[in-house]
Amino acid sequence: MTETLVSPLLSFTIAISLLFIGKALIERSDVLQRYSLPEPVIGGFVCAATVAGLYYLFNIQITFSLDVRDFLLLYFFAGIGLQADFKTLINGGRPLFILLLLAASFIVIQNVVGMAVASGYGLDAKAGLLSGSVSLIGGVGTTLAWAPTFVEEFGISNAMELGVASNTVGLIAACVIGGPIANYLMKKHRISPSNEQDVAVGSYHESEARVELSHYGVLWAWLVLNVTLMLGYSVSEVIEAMGLKLPLFVSCLIAGILVGNIGRALFKKRRTQAKIEQGRKGLAMISDICLGMFLTMALMGLRIWDLDGLFGYISVIMAVQILVSLIFTIFVVYYLMGRNYDAVVVCSGFGGITLGSTATAIVNMTAVTNRYGASPQAFIVVPLVCGFFVDLINALVISYFVGL
Repeated sequence: MTETLVSPLLSFTIAISLLFIGKALIERSDVLQRYSLPEPVIGGFVCAATVAGLYYLFNIQITFSLDVRDFLLLYFFAGIGLQADFKTLINGGRPLFILLLLAASFIVIQNVVGMAVASGYGLDAKAGLLSGSVSLIGGVGTTLAWAPTFVEEFGISNAMELGVASNTVGLIAACVIGGPIANYLMKKHRISPSNEQDVAVGSYHESEARVELSHYGVLWAWLVLNVTLMLGYSVSEVIEAMGLKLPLFVSCLIAGILVGNIGRALFKKRRTQAKIEQGRKGLAMISDICLGMFLTMALMGLRIWDLDGLFGYISVIMAVQILVSLIFTIFVVYYLMGRNYDAVVVCSGFGGITLGSTATAIVNMTAVTNRYGASPQAFIVVPLVCGFFVDLINALVISYFVGL
């Protein structure tokens, strides 16, 4: 086996190239456009498939240096917070509570399904938790945290492999199903696209020429983002001092909300507002780039060969988990979230909550809003549910099932 470590600069450059490849493929495919598949997903899959081909055909293992990846995610969520106003947050109170209940309910459902399938395969029922909320809603971090417990207390020696493999398949599925779900709901229920053309991230591809950017706007946005990130680190320290543990991107989201709303309240002069408007457009561009680069680099890092030896079991249990997620999203989430355009956008991201990651949810929603129009409420409610509450509830539910 020949192992090759790609340098950080080259890895970053490859990620940029993959975004261009994804964009080019989507422009040439009506199917990809119809289902609102994100450019980073297409480019990232091309890379993951290529790396897997080199591994299986030529016994070459390529590893990318992706240290900058998580920092890009902080930039993105800081940008989301900066563009959120308190009025939107207040209006999002009821949808936030409903989505939280839905996510909590699905955590239980996901674990019951996982344990049932594992038992059907003659495995320890608790092994199903590793293909349940441990790896899917919890992600790699939760998998790494819980795997030793399953190995030491329950004798599930391949706990880490089961969790990582499930997370890999779930992440891929979450990237693919968001756009088709939105497209299906829009057509079936004849939902009118949003009239808001001021999307939270990026711009309409059909109207890129109308977006006015200036070097002042980009620099202003960059400055505010850096200030917000520094405040975000301080917020994270305060939260940890209180005995709580939340992802760093949540702290940056909170910092962005504070900085954005205080700034808009203090600077109300017309001339200042004009500069803020320029900065807002720069902010949308930077946020769009950071999110696209993050997901591209996340998919670049997929190790498809981790599925070796687990293909049969993982195929069955993940097929069931994906099907359950689709049914729950289309027939429960859509109706309880209001049966409107905001509900459609939330549904496009719900697979990211249940199968992939917060970033996957946001990328799917971004692709949908770029095509159909803005949904500010969805871009606040989904990250808050993912970051603030789901991890805590998931930890409690996993502890309960492990103790059965």
